[in-house]
Amino acid sequence: MPAPRFSASLSTLKDPQAALSAALEQLLSNLQGRRPDLALAFVTHHHGAAIEGLGPELARATGAPLVLGCTTEAAIGPGREAEGETGLALFAGSLPGTELRPFRLDVDQDDEGEWLLSGEPVVLDPRRAGVLMLGDPHAFPAEAALKRLNQDFPGTPVAGGMASGGRGPGQDHLFDQRGLADHAALGVVIEGDVALRTRVSQGCRPIGRPFVVTKVEENFILELGGKPAMEALLAMLQELDVAERNLFGNAPFIGLAVDVTKSRFGRGDLLARPLLGVDPKRGAIAVGDAPRRGMTIQFQARDADSASEDLEALLGGLASPSAPAERGALLFTCNGRGLRLFGRRNHDIGALERALGPGVAAAGFFANGEFGPVGPTNCMHGYTASVALLEARQEP
Repeated sequence: MPAPRFSASLSTLKDPQAALSAALEQLLSNLQGRRPDLALAFVTHHHGAAIEGLGPELARATGAPLVLGCTTEAAIGPGREAEGETGLALFAGSLPGTELRPFRLDVDQDDEGEWLLSGEPVVLDPRRAGVLMLGDPHAFPAEAALKRLNQDFPGTPVAGGMASGGRGPGQDHLFDQRGLADHAALGVVIEGDVALRTRVSQGCRPIGRPFVVTKVEENFILELGGKPAMEALLAMLQELDVAERNLFGNAPFIGLAVDVTKSRFGRGDLLARPLLGVDPKRGAIAVGDAPRRGMTIQFQARDADSASEDLEALLGGLASPSAPAERGALLFTCNGRGLRLFGRRNHDIGALERALGPGVAAAGFFANGEFGPVGPTNCMHGYTASVALLEARQEP
């Protein structure tokens, strides 16, 4: 059976037709005559009305039976994160021995406010499957959907992100080979001889010591280790040096233990969630999640240095001598990273391409929220770089 083959391209030309022609020329050249089974497109809003026909045009030009795409604040292609520019990024893959099952998620709510999902993906063997998914940030309840997927298909990684760049409902678009898609999310199950591997860099590092949550109310932590949560936090801050205290004050996060049996944590053991504020009357801390009593937490901080170190460490093992020669990579990075965080261009795509080595086909987009697993659990993230790596499956 032939090996999979991948290709990626990026055009920053302002004319939509010229941009598509240039991106297609590069994409098809790298495919060397192979017809792709899957094509992806990430396009900035500068392309306007041309976005409506992008999916069908990409399907016709490449022969790909399945196209997925979305609008974005900034497109990412080989060697470049085109922030503040017109951008069209394309990615295509020939995936022999692999079944692709597209899905289109729609949502509704029952009388009690619970989310109802329809059009869910079909996974036959969770151990040999992965999911790529794109969502509408104004219509898709990602956390509820990911919770359902975790329950239905344990161990199956989900990667992707929310469309971005729009200024309100109806301005962020999803599309496929048929055109614009009026659905909350689009995706594809990739199951078979091509594996989908993930890396999620949360960009945080631990601050202080761990605590056990001893009292909670919804998303408020009331007590840590039997003490009022604010009291425990203030005591922890007094133990830090000035630099760490300032770092935490600039970007405060809380890491929630993924595995409740662990008391010591390494990379990937804590799910980073923003510290939203405090309630002085109750001595409580508000968290951007729903912590549980008995859960271990550790405060976290984020800055450019921490984010760089975390990403490079997570990607460090990807260029092993035993890795398949032909691989493709998709990068879903938060629109709060890039120039906003690092003060320079091409940070995340540069780290990814250095880790994978020369010639890798890599593309992606700046997202308004990213999907990816931490430990065995798929989660919705912010401020992360989520990577989906496609390569021939290496059976144990």
